[in-house]
Amino acid sequence: MTATTTTAPAHAPAVLPAILPLTLPTGYEVPAGFAEAASKAWKTASAKLTGLITAHPDRFPLYTEEGKWVVDGEAWTNWCEGFLGGQLWMLSRRADEADQPRFRAAAEHYSELIEERKSDDTVHDLGFLFWSTYRRWFEATGDTTKRDVVVEAGRTTASRYREAGKYMPSFRQPDSLFIDIMMNIHMALYAAQQTGDQDMARKAVDHCLTTRRFLMRGDGSASHEGMFDVETGAFLKQTTQQGYSDDGSWARGQAWALYGFGTVYRFTGDRRFLETAIAAADFYLEKTGDRLVPPNDWEEPNPVRPYETSAAAAAAGGFWQLAGLVQDRTKAGIYADYAVNILQRLSADDFLASPGEGWEGVLKHGSYHEGKDLGVDESVMWGDYWFLDTVDQIQQYAEARQGR
Repeated sequence: MTATTTTAPAHAPAVLPAILPLTLPTGYEVPAGFAEAASKAWKTASAKLTGLITAHPDRFPLYTEEGKWVVDGEAWTNWCEGFLGGQLWMLSRRADEADQPRFRAAAEHYSELIEERKSDDTVHDLGFLFWSTYRRWFEATGDTTKRDVVVEAGRTTASRYREAGKYMPSFRQPDSLFIDIMMNIHMALYAAQQTGDQDMARKAVDHCLTTRRFLMRGDGSASHEGMFDVETGAFLKQTTQQGYSDDGSWARGQAWALYGFGTVYRFTGDRRFLETAIAAADFYLEKTGDRLVPPNDWEEPNPVRPYETSAAAAAAGGFWQLAGLVQDRTKAGIYADYAVNILQRLSADDFLASPGEGWEGVLKHGSYHEGKDLGVDESVMWGDYWFLDTVDQIQQYAEARQGR
């Protein structure tokens, strides 16, 4: 699907006073079978997270090897420390009642361990760290000091902006732009929203428009990386660090685009971003269909590993969000059902570890970096996080419906 262009209203502020809410179609009901899948997910997560923080206190593994968390393994960059704390925050509400206090204490502890990263301007991933932890802490308590940490991380994100090219570069080098940053750029929008700094908001929106123009393709697919001339800001070419080829379609990057552009629409109200999220969603649907879980890259012929569950988990969150944003009732229903179907598929025994087995992660068959042979066909921390996060979101909707 080709993304169409809609001009934003003249002189409109770059960020809305409040994030747009999600509104599912009137009468939409979560399928009854979802409750069983959610229960399985939380039981597994409770067991696996308990095991992790007991065996490896104060450590932040990214991926498993043969199902065991790798504590001192190679990391391409330092971007995953928030996902453990984020899962603990969810378990502080979703675990068995007797276990909730210890998960709450652990959630606070593991969040505190990463607070100093709020001023780390060497990475582009602070949303992964702080939206999953300190934003949850603030929402749970109303403690504005926790919100201030999120705002500071947002300021740090915006500080990476380059006027030449109008983008925030990836951690790799100043001429590199990653689609991944679409999952982190809302930190700058949130900071602008909280402080009233419209120049910060402008920079964030500029970045999104640059990404939309140069990394999103006419069929709705996303390139992983774009390269720029650092002096002039001129766009040079699309490349990839994670996909099958420079012109391939890396599935996790597609999920980042689907979820990220939808989130930016919620912060800005700019329908160009909504249209891009829709195009990304429709491409995922077209390529994956009833399989629900994609390979690492759809363009890889006869992939050795047919599944990349972390891409599916993140995409499910993007589809659920989009279902609450589009006005077309039929399309919204399709997106909502697809999100639920992905999660139910991931809850099947071939993907979801059982609480008592030796496999230490939650979701099997995820991949970190195939090119570097890191965490391939394993559990990965972000896959576990987005799986649980989307389960939680859909449960919240179902619970609200039941309490109506």
